[in-house]
Amino acid sequence: MADDVAAVLAAMGPRLRAAREERGDTLRDVSRATGIAASTLSRIENGLRPPTLALLLRLAQAYGVSLDALAGTPEAPPERPSRPVRRTADDKTVMPLTLYVGGLHAHKHVLPAGDDRPPRPRQVSHEGYEWLCVLSGRLWLALGDHDLVLTAGEVAEFDTRTPHAVANAGSGTPVEYLVLFGPQGERLRPRVQPAPA
Repeated sequence: MADDVAAVLAAMGPRLRAAREERGDTLRDVSRATGIAASTLSRIENGLRPPTLALLLRLAQAYGVSLDALAGTPEAPPERPSRPVRRTADDKTVMPLTLYVGGLHAHKHVLPAGDDRPPRPRQVSHEGYEWLCVLSGRLWLALGDHDLVLTAGEVAEFDTRTPHAVANAGSGTPVEYLVLFGPQGERLRPRVQPAPA
């Protein structure tokens, strides 16, 4: 244990120097930003003085790096909350891709394989705006009086006050698609328009 601590401290100076040089700062720049004397910073970088926790915290903040990075220990990956997967009455799998409340909601949907084209799905309407993109398979979108079959890479967007429903178009394979839904009518805002064909 003592050897491990000594090794971490011995490597700390070069890591601090590398973090400083990566930012293009001089010892004087860091001294002005942190209030730590340039001579102290030099001794720490050259391994002549072990840094205290208080000094490391100030330097980590000044350099915009974590203490783990300065110590050379791998950072623990952020803990990801589990994403609930649910099945609907029509055996559709729905996987939420966003976990927050409000704004756009993102989901991945998977409709099971169907050999025959099912009857026209029962439509619903509600407040909001929806954008969907087919990843694989053939998706039947019943939108008002219109029936569309979308294939991989095709996108549809619509006001969800228009009666709508989806079903597998009977391709014999599952259909996977993404849904972005704005419950208060939020829409996607393209920053770059596609070039004319």
